Amino acid sequence: MRIVLLSLFFAISACATVRPKPHLLAKANALPLALSDDFEFRKTKLTDLGSPPVAGRQDESIAFERAYRMFGAITQLDRQQRTGNYFDFFWRAKRTANITVRLEYRQEKLRSFVQAREISYSNARGHYKTEFAIVGDDYADDGRVIAWRALLIENGRIVALNRSFLWE
Repeated sequence: MRIVLLSLFFAISACATVRPKPHLLAKANALPLALSDDFEFRKTKLTDLGSPPVAGRQDESIAFERAYRMFGAITQLDRQQRTGNYFDFFWRAKRTANITVRLEYRQEKLRSFVQAREISYSNARGHYKTEFAIVGDDYADDGRVIAWRALLIENGRIVALNRSFLWE
């Protein structure tokens, strides 16, 4: 019995990984570009939960994404705090490195003012998923995200880049 409980405990603790939380930068400073084949963005998933759901025919994946993001939001305040733009970046590091993933973005009401959020990974190697969310008061006060770019940064240099069509 004791062995079963210990093995169950270790199995649960191995599955429970702590995801790093993004932090807002005071200023998005410019970095030199040094693209590398060792790092790449594989896929980008963008979700806009700012607009109400479309009545009538809607793709099932869009309805699922809305239900997934809003799961557990009981009150109107809960739903308001989850309303906004979600960015999921899937990326790969072919060699071990200390990587910072930065999302630089512009919002509708702030026009050309660039904001940035970062998440750091130490000794990153392999496939990763990094999530950013511009939700709640940030979204309500400043509007939807109109342009963005995602960066993989190693030692203060941009090694991989992904951007929206409207980013200049």
